[in-house]
Amino acid sequence: MSLEEKAGQLTQYFYLGVPELPEDFDIDSLPPEHRAFVEQPKQIESAIAAGQVGSALFVKDPVLVNRLQRLAVGTTRLGIPLLFGFDVVHGLRTVFPVPLALAASWDPDLIKDVQAVAAREARAAGIHWTFAPMIDIARDARWGRIVEGAGEDPVLGAAVAAAQVRGFQGDLGAQSVLAGPKHFAGYGAARGGRDYEDAEVSDNELWNVHFPPFRAAIDAGAVNVMSAYMDLNGVPASANRWLLTDVLRQEMGFSGFVVSDANAVRSLQIQHLAADPADAAVRALNAGLDMEMAMSEAAFAHLPQAVAAGRVAERDIDVAVRRVLEAKFRLGLFETPLVDETAAEATLSSGAHRDLARTAAARSIVLLKNAEHTLPLTPSSLRSPGSVAVIGQLADSQRDLLGPWVFDHDTSETVTILHGLRQRLGEDVVAHAPGAGITERLFPSAFDQADPTILTTPADWDDDAEIEHAVQLAAAAAVAVVVVGQRQNQAGEKASTATLALPGRQLEQLQRITATGTPVVVVMVSGRPLDLRWADAHVGAIVQAWYPGTRGGEAVADVLLGQVSPAGRLPLQWPRHVGQVPMTYAHYRTFEPENAGSRYFEEPSTPLYPFGHGLSYASFEYSDLRLDRDEITVGQSTTVSVTVRNTSQREGDEVAQLYIHQRHGTSSRPVRELKGFQRITLAAGEQRELTFTLGPEQLSYWSAVTRGVVQDATTVDLWIGGDSTAELSTTLSVRA
Repeated sequence: MSLEEKAGQLTQYFYLGVPELPEDFDIDSLPPEHRAFVEQPKQIESAIAAGQVGSALFVKDPVLVNRLQRLAVGTTRLGIPLLFGFDVVHGLRTVFPVPLALAASWDPDLIKDVQAVAAREARAAGIHWTFAPMIDIARDARWGRIVEGAGEDPVLGAAVAAAQVRGFQGDLGAQSVLAGPKHFAGYGAARGGRDYEDAEVSDNELWNVHFPPFRAAIDAGAVNVMSAYMDLNGVPASANRWLLTDVLRQEMGFSGFVVSDANAVRSLQIQHLAADPADAAVRALNAGLDMEMAMSEAAFAHLPQAVAAGRVAERDIDVAVRRVLEAKFRLGLFETPLVDETAAEATLSSGAHRDLARTAAARSIVLLKNAEHTLPLTPSSLRSPGSVAVIGQLADSQRDLLGPWVFDHDTSETVTILHGLRQRLGEDVVAHAPGAGITERLFPSAFDQADPTILTTPADWDDDAEIEHAVQLAAAAAVAVVVVGQRQNQAGEKASTATLALPGRQLEQLQRITATGTPVVVVMVSGRPLDLRWADAHVGAIVQAWYPGTRGGEAVADVLLGQVSPAGRLPLQWPRHVGQVPMTYAHYRTFEPENAGSRYFEEPSTPLYPFGHGLSYASFEYSDLRLDRDEITVGQSTTVSVTVRNTSQREGDEVAQLYIHQRHGTSSRPVRELKGFQRITLAAGEQRELTFTLGPEQLSYWSAVTRGVVQDATTVDLWIGGDSTAELSTTLSVRA
């Protein structure tokens, strides 16, 4: 291969679809930026034909995939096939709950199955590689991309990361895609919860919190890792040799290829690290970056000149090219570069895929509050017209229930919450009022420009009249289901928020409906925690539905009407107020620990709902917590056993959670740390013994004292229960 061909294999371009233009269209009359957009596809096609492209992204039409693939295979000197990438984050045509919701299922097997379906649909469309999972740990609810991850905990995050990688990649056969865990590393700790900002993260937190999900993804076989945009501790992640080589490859043993995030190599100049694009390419390649994701002009095009100037060793380029080619070989692209255009629709329209979407949504829903058995509702008592008042614009918004980061959805397939309840109870039983408008973003979403299905509140919306109508409808009903939250474009990339308040006058509307005396159930549609202090104090039940996906409305109805006993559990602490964030349950025991809940003078500094919280229609009892050995030496393991019994008259799922605290050692340790969990189904009255292992893997940690991993001789407190406030406890002694 020539150096130019090698640089081409290390270059990935966006392929921005442009509608067909009339033959007499005057391109020269367009402003320069618009002309560049229109001309971009032809420029990329020319580069493909010249052998200067190794990968393309944002192509999801199998016909177009094959046309571009024929260019690469049939017209270039070497005939190397293209690798097509796409953001398949929580489904392609079948949209599953957003990743934060999937994490709330605490069900790795379900998550693996979900992403296997996503991979099947993606591969049928000609996609080979997904830029997922996003496995950044996030402890600041203001950050928009918290919706894409698994929450705040490294153990839960690692389990979710591994499950997603296994689901996407499978056996790397004809129905699998490459997984691309991202963003390495520390992106979820963006300063102020603001997307794209820099991150200052201690070594202690990097090794013990942010790195474990990536290690788990690599151990699960991830073939690709994506570097992060931002500066990490003063060095941009995409040119950080310590991060990409010392940690990722040498410490974690990663052998696949690393791709930059969009334009992250050229951004090294914007970040004032690199002098120019050529310098940016040199710094990124030498740091350990293998492939550049470029919007248009690639910095890696300068690599041949960099080799000639002695700034990059050709052997390092060869290593990167081998990694990319190996991925293509493992996917079978050299043998079968084209996709079957006639078979795609059957896979994309699979009924079994939609059924799994309903199951996943139901298993992800979290019952936050249920005072005096407000839920489940009893269908037999809700038969008269208008018995159920469903209030809220989000209750009947097909696009918003899908959430952000979907690009090939069929919005007409979405079952809304309103439709889900009407399917079960009847059209006349369930009345609807959209009520209060949802205020729009001050700074519009760039992603909305490419999505004709988005919904907004009309400019002439009469909030006063609509709220009054909603209140009257609720007053006449037997129960009011008030759906509140944020639109999907108020979560995700470029959707950080300065407040966790409900947008618009949703809270005022909820207060007025509650004042009517009609029993109220709040259903929250969101991709982050929002301020529920008033609702928690005044309404009977609160259900966190997240953005539940294509069949989300049916899943919500299943939970509200008791067909499904909710068992989702929070993958993060739920703050009372935005002023508390960032926050985590796994904090350290510092000065005056007895007053840790009163650090603020006007508001408790405790969460509204703890990590791992979630209620059920069943009830469970934990007992007989014991260790097979209550004293071990460093390096040994013990088995923790507990009995869980369903004390109710109905079947239900419980998520048993094991937490530890190390009392003393080389470094201080968090007050509680999750070390194991199991989601189980118990019939009425059934009990089961669960076992967990505690050994070096669970008891070791990275210490800033030794600059490495240690396991201490110490005393370890253990708790097992239904959330991070579990009370059933015992003690383990670890001797030297």
